[in-house]
Amino acid sequence: MSYDRIAVRDRLARVSPTPEALLWGAILVTAELLALLLYLVQPNVTPTAIRYYVYPFIWINVGLWALVRTDAPAASRRRRYAAGALAVGYFAVLAYAGGLVGSGLGEMATGLRIAPLPPGQGPALIYGGEAIRLVLFPYRIVGYVALAVLVYATVLDVAGSAIGGVLGLFSCVSCTWPVIASFVGGVAGSSSAAANAALSGSYGLSTVIFVVTVGLLYWRPLGDE
Repeated sequence: MSYDRIAVRDRLARVSPTPEALLWGAILVTAELLALLLYLVQPNVTPTAIRYYVYPFIWINVGLWALVRTDAPAASRRRRYAAGALAVGYFAVLAYAGGLVGSGLGEMATGLRIAPLPPGQGPALIYGGEAIRLVLFPYRIVGYVALAVLVYATVLDVAGSAIGGVLGLFSCVSCTWPVIASFVGGVAGSSSAAANAALSGSYGLSTVIFVVTVGLLYWRPLGDE
């Protein structure tokens, strides 16, 4: 059997779900459907298009799958620190671009509150302080953490040194896609603006980009070079 066939077989084995993973996946989806049903039956809730309820669950489920299935390659302590620093920086860029963190509101600070958005989008923790602003959507937090972990594993996988790993990572154009999508679909600092952003046309595009990027970083074709 050729090296290429062995590599393909190994990568297919990595993405194939185990019976245990299927069981936990079914439990997770069932819990999400129950949470959504409980949200929709509330008298003050006006249902919207079904896709807007599905998008955050895609982020959460794909992100959790990536976190559970990703194993970082063995590496020296120096390489792990370098990869970790880059992953933290990548998460910070995504958090800023996606509107999770922003500049403060100064004298217009509104303090801490919780926005009762649909499951996955919310409940969103919102803080409008004088020096910093936070809009913490659960689905974006899970998604960005998953991307950061995948970046960490990719940096360790693509080359034999931290410097080579950084160069290999930046040659992977897909790593910049979520950043661009986050800037396009960034959210403002109020609950109403957050809800409007969640319903914008960029929501579907950013979801597709997120799933494709997770797939590419998990598959890690750069690791075979």
